Parts: sequence; C-alpha cells; structure tokens
Amino acid sequence: MPNDFSHCELAADDVAAAKKFYSSLFDWKLSDVPGMDYTMIDVGKGVGGGMGGKNMTGQATAWTPYVTVADAKATLAKAKALGATVVVDYMPIGDMGAFGVFVVP
Repeated sequence: MPNDFSHCELAADDVAAAKKFYSSLFDWKLSDVPGMDYTMIDVGKGVGGGMGGKNMTGQATAWTPYVTVADAKATLAKAKALGATVVVDYMPIGDMGAFGVFVVP
C-alpha cells in the first residue's frame, strides 16, 4: 500500500498573521475550529491541513507533513531503527487515529 500524504500542518508563533498571509497568497478556505487555537485549511483538490500555535519549546515555525500508515506505533519504531529521532511518541487523537513525529537523521 502506498503511504499518501494526508495532512500538512503549520506551527507558527503568530497564527493570525499566518492566516492573513496564506489566505492572501493562495485560494484556500480557512475555518477556525471552535474551542481550539486551530484553523483547518481546505485547498479544494489535494491534501489540506491546518495551522495553529507551537506545541513545544524551541519548535521552529514550519510546515509538518503527515503520512497515512497502517500502524503508527510500528512506523515510529521502524523510523527510530532507521536512525530517526522521535520527538513526539505515539499519541491517540480521539476517534480520528493516532500520530507521532520524528526527525530524520
């Protein structure tokens, strides 16, 4: 099974400025998530995503791509065995699934 990109997320210090910039640059539909400091990005065709504040001290302002996998725990373990550094271990996301974040060597 191919592993498709499924979500792309921007972590930023100034989310309001990021929203203004990207909505001026691209024809994206931005929708704030009620009760969260998070905005969904609908790109129309292709992979959408979201943007929100930073979650970790020292985190860079950057886009993070997410890839669909059959088993997040196994994929994190395989990435680690291949030399990646796991910066967010396996974390369930309600009934949507789970994720983890790693940095490649």
